[in-house]
Amino acid sequence: MELLLVLLVLVAVVLALVVLGKLTGVVKGLNPSNSYPEEPGRANQVNAWMFLVLIVVGFVAITWSYLHSTKFYLPEASSIHGRRTDDLFWFSMGLLTIPFMLVNTALFFFAWKYRYQKGKRASFYPENHRLELVWTTVPAVVMAILVLTGWKAWSDITSEAPEDAEVIEITGKQFGWIARYGGIDDNKLGNYDYRLIDAQNEVGIDFTDETSFDDFTNPSELHIPVNRPVLLKIRARDVLHSVFIPHMRVKMDAVPGMPTKFWFVADKTTEQMRAELGNPDFKYEIACTEVCGQGHFGMKMVLVVEDEESYQKWIASQQPFLKTYPEYLDRVPANLKAKAAKYVGEQTASAE
Repeated sequence: MELLLVLLVLVAVVLALVVLGKLTGVVKGLNPSNSYPEEPGRANQVNAWMFLVLIVVGFVAITWSYLHSTKFYLPEASSIHGRRTDDLFWFSMGLLTIPFMLVNTALFFFAWKYRYQKGKRASFYPENHRLELVWTTVPAVVMAILVLTGWKAWSDITSEAPEDAEVIEITGKQFGWIARYGGIDDNKLGNYDYRLIDAQNEVGIDFTDETSFDDFTNPSELHIPVNRPVLLKIRARDVLHSVFIPHMRVKMDAVPGMPTKFWFVADKTTEQMRAELGNPDFKYEIACTEVCGQGHFGMKMVLVVEDEESYQKWIASQQPFLKTYPEYLDRVPANLKAKAAKYVGEQTASAE
C-alpha cells in the first residue's frame, strides 16, 4: 500500500508538471488560444477516465488510512461524559462522511460522464429555486443539530458540579502536576496565594484560612473515587499547561492567573481496567498537552481510580501539610493556632 501511494504521488507530480508546462506556453504566447483545435484531442478522454480512477483509488486510500490508524485512536472511555463525547464524535463523523462520499462521487462521476463527446450539447439549466432551497436548508438544519448537541454536552461538563462532588485542585508547573485535597475532615480547599509559593509550599496554601489546615498535597498520584462526581479545580503556576486524561475524556487548559475547572464521573476503577485489558501494569495517566518547555514530554501523573472504601482509607492515611511541615504553623494567625495545632501533632501542639 505504501508503494501504491508513492506511485500515485509520482503520477500526480508528473501530471502537474505537464499542466504547468502547457500553462507556461499559453502565458508566453507560444500556444495562443486560437491555435487550439476545435475538438479536444485524446488527452480530454484520458483526463475524464482519470477522474473515475482517482475517485476509486482515493476511497481505497481513505479506507486503508482509517483501518490502519485505529491503533492511534483514544482508548475506550472510562467516564460517563466520555462515552457521551465519543457518541457525539462518531455521530458527527458518520453524518459528515456520508455526504462527503456522495458529493465527491457525484463530482468525479459527472466530470467523466459529461466529458466532451462529438454530437452532444450541454443543456442550459440556469436555476432551480426548489433545489437551492433544499441544499441550503438541509445542511443548515444538520449543522444546527450538531452545534446544539455539542453545546449541550459542553455546558453540562462545565456547569456547576453536584454538591457531593469530591473537590480536588491540580496545579501545573514545569514539569509536573501537584494535587491538593480538601483535607481529611471538611473536604474544603483552603485559599491560596501565589506570593506564598516556596520550595515546600509549592501551591501557595494560605494558612490564614482555617479550612486549609487539613489540606494535603500529592505530587505523584491523583486518587479519585469511582462512580462519584469529581471536580478538578485547575491552576498553572508558571506557563500555560493543559490537563489531559485520555480515558476520562478530560481536557482543560491550565492558565496562569485564570483558574479553570472540569468535573466528571469515572465509572471504572484502575483494577477493573487491569482485569478488562489483561494488563496488571495498567495505569490511568494525566498528561500535559500544551507545549510548556523542554521537559514537556515527561509532564505526567498517575491517576488512581478506586472504590469508595479504598479511597476513604487512602484519604485517612494522608498527612496534612502542616503535619509534614510544622514550621508553617508560624504563618497561622494567633487566634487560629489552637485549631491548626490539631493537625500538626501532639508534640508540636504541646510545645505551642
